[in-house]
Amino acid sequence: MNGLAARIHDALPQTQCTRCGYPDCAGYAQAVADGEADINQCPPGGAEGIERLALLTGRPARPLDPQFGTEGPRAMAVIDEAWCIGCTLCLDACPTDAIIGINKRMHTVIEAHCTGCELCIPVCPVDCISLEVETPGRSGWQAWSQAQAEAALQRYKLHAQHRQSEKREAEPTPAAEPQAADTRKRSIVEAALARARAAAEQRQATTKS
Repeated sequence: MNGLAARIHDALPQTQCTRCGYPDCAGYAQAVADGEADINQCPPGGAEGIERLALLTGRPARPLDPQFGTEGPRAMAVIDEAWCIGCTLCLDACPTDAIIGINKRMHTVIEAHCTGCELCIPVCPVDCISLEVETPGRSGWQAWSQAQAEAALQRYKLHAQHRQSEKREAEPTPAAEPQAADTRKRSIVEAALARARAAAEQRQATTKS
C-alpha cells in the first residue's frame, strides 16, 4: 500500500462491509489511490467520509453514489437465540469476530465489536439475525468514531490471522478431502435446519392444542 493509499485507508471507517465493491477497506483505499474507484462509494463514511477523501485526493466531493447504498445510522446485529441453530456460518462471515459461539450451540453478538457491516445477515440459513439501530439521528462519522475505527481494524487483522491459521491447520492432503469437508458442513446445516423445523412444528402443535 503506497503513501496515498495508506492515508486514504486511515480515513475510512473500517467497517469492512464490502459495500464499496471491494473486499475490505484496504482494497478500496488502494483502488481510490490508483484512480480505479471514486471517493463516493463508502456508505458508512457518508458525506463526511467523502469530504475526507476529497481533501486527501484533491478530487471534488460528490454525493454518495446510490448504487453502493445510502448513508444511515449505525446498526447492530442481534441474534434471535430461540432460532439460532449453531451452524457457525455467521462466525466465518463476521470480519471482526464480533459473534461468538460453537457448532450446534447458540451464538451471540459482542456489541462492542460489531461494526454493523451486515455480512452475517445473508449467510444465516434460518434468518435469525436482524439489525437494530444503534445511533438514531446520527449517521456516517457522526455515528462512529476514529477510536472505534482503529479498534475495528485491529480486530479485522486478528480475524484474518485466525482464519489463515485455521485454513493451514485444516489444509487437506488428498484431493478428495475438500469435498468431504463441504459435505460434512452441508450435513451439519441440513440437520440443524431439520431440528429447527421440527421445533417450529412442535410449537405450532402445542399452540393449537
